[in-house]
Amino acid sequence: MLNELFAFLDTAKPDEVPTGFDGFKYVNGGIFEEKIKLPPLGKDFRIAILDACAVDWSSISPAIFGSMFQSVRDAETRRALGEHYTSEENILKTLNPLFLDELRGELTAALARDTPQKQVNALNRLWDRLGDIRFIDPACGCGNFIIVAYRELREIELQVMEALYDLRDKHQLSLDAKSDLKVTLDHFYGIEIDEWPVRIAETAMFMMDRQCDLKLQERFGQAPERLPIQREAKIVVGNALRTQWEMLLPPTQNVVVAGNPPFLGISGRSAEQTADLQWVWGSGYHGSLDYVTGWYARALKYFGEAPGRFAYVSTNSITQGEPVGPLFRPILGADWRIRFAHRTFPWTSDASGKAAVHCTIIGFDRGGPPARLFDYPSSKAGPTELPTNGSITPYLTFGPPVIVDPSGHPLNPQVGKVAYGNKPTDGGWLIVEGDERTGVESDPIARKYLRPYVGARELLHGGDRYCLWLVGAPATDIQGSPVLRERVEGVRTFRLDSDAASTRQAASTAHLFRQIAQPDTSYLCIPAHVSEERPYFLAGHFGPEVIASNANFVAPDPDGLVFALISSSMFVAWQRAVGGRIKSDLRFNKLLTWNTFPVPTLQSAQRSAIAGAGEAVLLARSRHSEGSLAAMYAPGAMGEVLASAHAALDHEVNAAFNIRDDATELQRQSHLFGLYATATSGLLAGLASKGRVGARR
Repeated sequence: MLNELFAFLDTAKPDEVPTGFDGFKYVNGGIFEEKIKLPPLGKDFRIAILDACAVDWSSISPAIFGSMFQSVRDAETRRALGEHYTSEENILKTLNPLFLDELRGELTAALARDTPQKQVNALNRLWDRLGDIRFIDPACGCGNFIIVAYRELREIELQVMEALYDLRDKHQLSLDAKSDLKVTLDHFYGIEIDEWPVRIAETAMFMMDRQCDLKLQERFGQAPERLPIQREAKIVVGNALRTQWEMLLPPTQNVVVAGNPPFLGISGRSAEQTADLQWVWGSGYHGSLDYVTGWYARALKYFGEAPGRFAYVSTNSITQGEPVGPLFRPILGADWRIRFAHRTFPWTSDASGKAAVHCTIIGFDRGGPPARLFDYPSSKAGPTELPTNGSITPYLTFGPPVIVDPSGHPLNPQVGKVAYGNKPTDGGWLIVEGDERTGVESDPIARKYLRPYVGARELLHGGDRYCLWLVGAPATDIQGSPVLRERVEGVRTFRLDSDAASTRQAASTAHLFRQIAQPDTSYLCIPAHVSEERPYFLAGHFGPEVIASNANFVAPDPDGLVFALISSSMFVAWQRAVGGRIKSDLRFNKLLTWNTFPVPTLQSAQRSAIAGAGEAVLLARSRHSEGSLAAMYAPGAMGEVLASAHAALDHEVNAAFNIRDDATELQRQSHLFGLYATATSGLLAGLASKGRVGARR
């Protein structure tokens, strides 16, 4: 009977109506066009169908189909396509500030007009505007965005109709959907690379249309007849980065683009996806860009000079580190501005097997109301809208739309230069692991060249590790020691086997580290990565006999100023804002985070006070019961003495930056971007911005 029913529903003018099919109507729109034959079905299936029919489906959102789809989709396919199905909560975080809140505000303003006629006029203008809106999700999936957008616009339209119904003669309000309802399915568009979710999205849109009609019927006693289908959403199967969006929907000021494109970093995407990204960005392609940024590039090409608005859910990596410049420079250069943004929040999904990622949501327009910024006090907290000063940076802080570019030298030469650590490129032959130390020490010649070796792990967590440091070692020593001879020969073989010509060339100095930057005096050792859970960025001093690996950076620090600045709340705020990440760990970069750190010109007394406060932090560390830096600075583990020393250090640094001690991290970041903008505009670095949020009084 189900097979017969599906065939009947796809028949426009049946010769006869089979027994039991009275009341069923022709359903066009392609829903039953594909012929399928269900196999013989048993009792359990029949019971399941009847149980499903007993549920009141009018209260169930069709957007749940996306989550159902993800639950049955295999994980490998989801990863390959970068699929992340979006909860209604996150969809509304995108759509509300992008355009829905504005429409609701117009409705409130219309109802507040002082005469009925003015109210009617304003409501009719809003109604016309609702009918002009066109919505496209170019990463449609199962249609969650277009489903929720359609539902919300129909809800606003219903409120407009109800208000007009109360204001006008009730007989003047027709309920002919073809003439009165202005929010219709054919105003909604989608692009999706996979056919199966497209079919789900199309069906879900029809279901949402029916639910909206039921609400209309509840209010006015009748609803439009939808069968046979006259209008439907236009959702096409294709690669959105290669598809000409303008052929599907010409861009106008009434077009809204929004969605949740796939997140795929350079290591997670296929060669074809990388080619897509290169194609859509053209000469602006940068290897650090996530796959999601292709949709930003496509939106720029789609709108061209036309006004409009667009917003995407994206991985938060697009607002950190190297990708910021390649992504936001063309956006800002095309006169787009950030209309609203949600700062980093953990991903939530209605589906099982949901993605474990951190996201941002950013919306753009070419002029409008003051920008809106939403923050999350904790990973489990909901969004809090912050009072804005009018504009948002690409790093999702308050301030001018500044982009921080890597610099070959510090903005303020007073702070000194930082260098990369020593890179062995040796195949492990120059590194002496714990169980190898005894064998090396038994060789009297090799023992002379054994040095403590510190990577980021040893710096932060402690532990012994050693290397063979053969700078200045005569050839007679190397040849006279079986240990050194074997290990140097191992390095030579390793380098000669390399595909890189420069590495093969370095085989001629196989006894030396490939890159050497070891200071000949005491130095500050800065790890390349620090856990984001640390309250401060960590660093420590070593003597010249301790060799720093390339997992660290090194800096001469004769008076302790570099240590003091890196250990301050101002620096970790800058690091969190502009630095990249490895997973969630903070990633130090001398070109991007240190050289760009906008330290004001320091007077002699300020420099001495900051360096002295840094010395007090080192003294407090020496009295701490925990041995390693990681243990000292574990969340909630800082002792009172160490915390007080850091507070005193922050006080001195804050004074130099002209910011209050109680400033939040976001206020610090906003202040720092103002200082950076001033410092890079060619002005002298007096740098304090009067009246800035969080500025010191």
